Amino acid sequence: MLSVLDLFRIGIGPSSSHTVGPMRIGRRFITSLKRQNRLHMTVKLTVELQGSLALTGAGHATPKAVILGLMGLKPETLDPESADALVERAHNEKRMALSEDVTIDFDPEADIVFAYDVIPDLHPNGMKLIAHDRDGNRLAERTYYSTGGGFIASRRQLERPAKDDIIRVGTEVPYAFSSAQQILDWCENEDLAIHELIYANEDARRPRAATDQALDRIAAVMMACVDRGLKHQGMLPGELQVKRRAPGLWAKLSATPQSNEQEQLFDWLNVYAMAVNEENAAGGQVVTAPTNGAAGIIPAVIRHYCRRDDMDPSAIRRFLLTAGGIGLLYKQRASISGAEMGCQGEVGVACSMAAAGLAAVWGGTPTQVASAAEIGMEHNLGLTCDPVGGLVQIPCIERNAIGAVKAVNAARLALHAHERMRVSLDQVIETMRQTGLDMSSKYKETSQGGLAVNVVEC
Repeated sequence: MLSVLDLFRIGIGPSSSHTVGPMRIGRRFITSLKRQNRLHMTVKLTVELQGSLALTGAGHATPKAVILGLMGLKPETLDPESADALVERAHNEKRMALSEDVTIDFDPEADIVFAYDVIPDLHPNGMKLIAHDRDGNRLAERTYYSTGGGFIASRRQLERPAKDDIIRVGTEVPYAFSSAQQILDWCENEDLAIHELIYANEDARRPRAATDQALDRIAAVMMACVDRGLKHQGMLPGELQVKRRAPGLWAKLSATPQSNEQEQLFDWLNVYAMAVNEENAAGGQVVTAPTNGAAGIIPAVIRHYCRRDDMDPSAIRRFLLTAGGIGLLYKQRASISGAEMGCQGEVGVACSMAAAGLAAVWGGTPTQVASAAEIGMEHNLGLTCDPVGGLVQIPCIERNAIGAVKAVNAARLALHAHERMRVSLDQVIETMRQTGLDMSSKYKETSQGGLAVNVVEC
């Protein structure tokens, strides 16, 4: 069992799979060289981006992430502004520090290779790293995969025998599950809410106070990202020249906050979601929820429904634990990678998670919470990932706004139903997986189809 804290990772934009993942891969490779006492022998590094990392890597800031990872930086603690300065220096000097006492020549334009013709066999986001000594001999060669949401895996990890349905890692937990039905059975037999079940599993890993502290930190970073996005104005990076829209909408809503709250409901959700994803597109600090490309949906719903003065502070924890538990099902049973599943694996999963979290906060039963998650995904099935110009801007920013609205409606529909729904959450997760496998690769974060080829970039 993974932890829900593995799903909610603090990092930088614009992409968890193309930025956070490659940064972690670069750092892991350097760490392995140190462990093998080969770092001091290294004088040259070559990084080959494969599959989707090559096709949309430039627009997703993958080369920047590679440089930062090779320099040993972590997404969780990285300052975006200082990161830009470090990358600019590497480009200008064509040198890079791998540690305090190891600096090598490194030309990002030549040593980071976009292998457009290489289609990885195990996952669409492949990244090969090679270290050479001063005689040109290979000291190490590793291939890793960025599997979505900031998760990474080695080739050996993905080449597990087909009979191994789930990679078993980490701490044993009291309520292990690999399906929604198992969650519901546990809840019924033990008289638990879903968030209580997830809490118990997290308790096996760390003290409850530490879990609460981590959840509060995640929520704080989410809300800080919303706040920054509501204030920052101007154009987003890239040739599309997309203007930030959240500050203008926020100013309009703030001027007449109670003029017509029912009609403005969509506007409040829209502005919060767009604020986050505009920050993400600009390379700001965000929380994968479960990915950067879908990072605005959960914060938007939390901001509107869980930040009121009269609400118990534990409501946000309940929301995140419930949403995280649902997210673990998608991670285990399908994928949260846009390069594997299309955007149904990102925005669709985030919508499903947010719907479940909100239904839990509103007092839904475990069955109703699972139904909310099912509805949230059912109406995102087949959603493609076709970013224009390889940038996480069009249609990604508006898509988060739409996903937030869908999540709220899914929760409302589920709470109006008091019987088990005809379609189960397990069935819709399996449907998403099959749909993703059947979907053409040109609609899965390659910018080779859909809007990406029908919208002129500049």
